[in-house]
Amino acid sequence: MLNQSTIEAIADELFIADRDRGIVPRLTARHDGMTVEDAYAVQKLWADRRAAAGARLVGRKIGLTSKVMQVATGITEPDYGVIFDDMVFESGVTVEYDRFSNVRIEVELAFVLAKPLAGPNTTIFDVLDATAYVVPALEILNSHIELEGRTIVDTISDNAAMGGMVLGGRPVKVDELDLRWVGALLYRNQTIEESGVAAAVLGHPAMGVAWLANKLAQHGQSLEAGEIVLAGSFTRPMWVERGDTVHADYGQLGAITCRFE
Repeated sequence: MLNQSTIEAIADELFIADRDRGIVPRLTARHDGMTVEDAYAVQKLWADRRAAAGARLVGRKIGLTSKVMQVATGITEPDYGVIFDDMVFESGVTVEYDRFSNVRIEVELAFVLAKPLAGPNTTIFDVLDATAYVVPALEILNSHIELEGRTIVDTISDNAAMGGMVLGGRPVKVDELDLRWVGALLYRNQTIEESGVAAAVLGHPAMGVAWLANKLAQHGQSLEAGEIVLAGSFTRPMWVERGDTVHADYGQLGAITCRFE
């Protein structure tokens, strides 16, 4: 494991990369023996620095919960990151492309909590009981670490590649429909690039939220009422370039549209 001064130096490096929209060399190539726990320690310090600079925590994201995402990244276990208020957009937004070092889009469901959730024994039933509503969301991935050869340690350190999210469509109660069968078509400039159903996330998207509550308990943290939880992607990440329009059709749950300029 890394010593505290090294963890602080990495957190500072990533804070500057986020501020300056830069990319740093792969951490695991420079810090032999860096562990998952080291990575979460880096992420926590990075988040503390963002909060000290005025950002407000509004939720969490879960990554790498579906087989298609694990295959796409070569990483075989879930991870999580934090969501700050300045990362959240509404459907119809024009997003500043240069705000990010790189842009990929994922299709997800967001759970908005009415009650707190604390592990270590949180179940899918606890999640469904605690959820105020579920709403369609797009995650904007943004990596500050070079993509080639990344491991889960690199990704976790970089806030699980969380860049932003776009909310839209129709909010629904968890008992209004079978969340496993929520599907989406992901378009880039009028062409369908990806499609999937929410069951790809651990068999049920609420399972991702339960995993998160239990994982956070290992780090002395929990989920609070009012937090937004991005439950994990059920499509592969789609690359986006400047000038692209992104549209996700969730069928009966509506649609989300955004443009990158």
